[in-house]
Amino acid sequence: MTQDDVPYLPRGVRTQFDAVRNVDVILGPERVLVLDQVGKAVVGRLDGEASLAEISADLAQIYDAPLDAIAPDVTAFVEDLRDRGMVHVRPR
Repeated sequence: MTQDDVPYLPRGVRTQFDAVRNVDVILGPERVLVLDQVGKAVVGRLDGEASLAEISADLAQIYDAPLDAIAPDVTAFVEDLRDRGMVHVRPR
């Protein structure tokens, strides 16, 4: 995966607030993953338009953190979701 790749939630995958558990989750076919605050921030930007680089830059600005610290974590998180079938990626 490169920083130019554009991640997005495929059909059948969505985020939702689970009122019973009082947590945000990402729902996929027969899967539920609990999202922490950082996970929610990343997944909330997977709009199919923004590249990994743009998502990382946006989060670095919002959280006033160095881009070189944010980008590898964002990429690893998105790759993990991709490997679980919860995110698809297209080249830009």
